[in-house]
Amino acid sequence: MKNFLFILGLLVGTVSFAQSPQTLEIFKNQPVNFQGDEGKSPGVERLQDGRIIYKKVQAPQFEEGTDVKVKMTLRSAGDPWDKSGSVFVITDPEKIDVIDVAMGQGTYPPGAAVLEYPGVRKSENYTPALEILRFMTPFGAGYFSDEKVAEDRKYSRPVYIPKWEDKVVWEEDISHLAGEVTGDFYVGVWIDTWTAEGYNIDLSLEYSGRPLPMRKVIPLVNTIYYAGQKHPDLFAKTDLKVDFELPEDASNVQLHYITTGHGGHRGGDEFIRLKNEVKLNQRLVLETIPWRDDCASFRRFNPSSGVWMRKDTAYVYNRNGQKEERVIEERLASSDLSRSNWCPGSSVSPYTLQIGSLEKGLHFLEIAIDGTIIEDDKLNHWLVSAYLTYL
Repeated sequence: MKNFLFILGLLVGTVSFAQSPQTLEIFKNQPVNFQGDEGKSPGVERLQDGRIIYKKVQAPQFEEGTDVKVKMTLRSAGDPWDKSGSVFVITDPEKIDVIDVAMGQGTYPPGAAVLEYPGVRKSENYTPALEILRFMTPFGAGYFSDEKVAEDRKYSRPVYIPKWEDKVVWEEDISHLAGEVTGDFYVGVWIDTWTAEGYNIDLSLEYSGRPLPMRKVIPLVNTIYYAGQKHPDLFAKTDLKVDFELPEDASNVQLHYITTGHGGHRGGDEFIRLKNEVKLNQRLVLETIPWRDDCASFRRFNPSSGVWMRKDTAYVYNRNGQKEERVIEERLASSDLSRSNWCPGSSVSPYTLQIGSLEKGLHFLEIAIDGTIIEDDKLNHWLVSAYLTYL
């Protein structure tokens, strides 16, 4: 019996036990806008006239690891436009970060700049914001969804959509970032809105408690113009290169790459197919043209989208049940148009690239996009972020 209990004790010591699932509510009905309503949620800080909100949170600890899911709900509070958005965390508050710069308590180090674009890459004393969710606001879901209030919206609604959605909800599995979103950390949301009405958001993190190996994370680049930066058309001028130090030998290495093209009107980077190339240590690990041609499937989230009528030829059945050819007019919404890896109302998942093993020491990341330069109000740019995870 004693031997049995001894062996049982050894087994128990090697077994990982699941913790109870937990949900951390970070923001609830929180405004994000430009010089508009600040909201009443405790602990929320606003930067850039309200275009950035952030909060220090105390999340549960999971010593054995856990699955994590980020969930965000967005409703327009009067902004009718599609805008870029990002949820990010600050992983090393001891170094200069975007919050410091936005508060006027620091400047981007010279080594973090590429040409005249500051704060876009990791340097010795700067770590870019770690992006955990990229999203694109829809055209007016929520505020413009009530056809009794916005009566003209019922005339732009296609027959196959029974009603306009009053919100959009995004969920993303970020279990590979569990170590960065447990314990104490800062989490922020940026939306590129320039209206006082802006948007209202809910944001939460959901933890399963299931034991899972905890990956280590190194943020490498982030070209989003959170604070003190400008539209990054840098890819039209040069490649984005960064070197980084790996503190130990690493196995099961993954490179996570998020990319979206924007601006330039009809013939700009938002609406043309452009190749992205990513190299790690001079080895090509990704060559792709990021593109989405399913944007019409998001039509129910876009009540304030502009609409044009287009003539088309179709076969239809007449009242006698006979098939005949007719010229018809169909609605084409701005939100229907294909774009560079996003749709109005969509989130943007990372490309997850399997790298294998890397040795301790210096490594090099290079990103090349044949982007278009900004000219007058043609604000071509690419929002790119990348980070490394490993065991």
